[in-house]
Amino acid sequence: MTKWLISSALVLVLVLSGCASNGGQTADQKRQSIEQMRAGTLNKLYKQKPYAADTIERAAGYAVFSNANVNLIFASAGGGHGVVHSNNGTVTYMKMGEIGLGLGIGAKDYRLVFVFHNQQALNRFVDDGWAFGGQMDAAAKADEKGDAIGGEITVDNITIYQLTETGLALQATIKGTKFWRDDALN
Repeated sequence: MTKWLISSALVLVLVLSGCASNGGQTADQKRQSIEQMRAGTLNKLYKQKPYAADTIERAAGYAVFSNANVNLIFASAGGGHGVVHSNNGTVTYMKMGEIGLGLGIGAKDYRLVFVFHNQQALNRFVDDGWAFGGQMDAAAKADEKGDAIGGEITVDNITIYQLTETGLALQATIKGTKFWRDDALN
């Protein structure tokens, strides 16, 4: 059983590293890849939740992140990248990493969209970048086939939407996530 868990962990870590790639070799190519992910994610969000477009337009800004997450029994880990767009025109490229404790198993590739309802919330996110919370979800999805159920909340003047791209996961975790500026892309 232990060998199976170790083997599964290694396979999932390899999957995670492939999902978390932001494409391209040069900084310009990586920024372009992140911007394409951002645009595609917002299009999907607007199709699923048409009111989100108005919410983002009225907000101080928003962020879109691509994240890959692995959960093995009692622990979860993930990583990714994204971009913060302030509605005053400022763009900040960022990375993210997360670790959690809870019950679950699986791996998934998903997108997070943060809507900052005021400038203080946006500045705090870019400058401090910590987020703590709980997550419960179930996902069985590949491309447009299957479905995912997840719950997110609005806290501290930030609304968070989660869109699962692919994955097979069942988890209930408490996690901490760190977001930080990507010095190579800013």
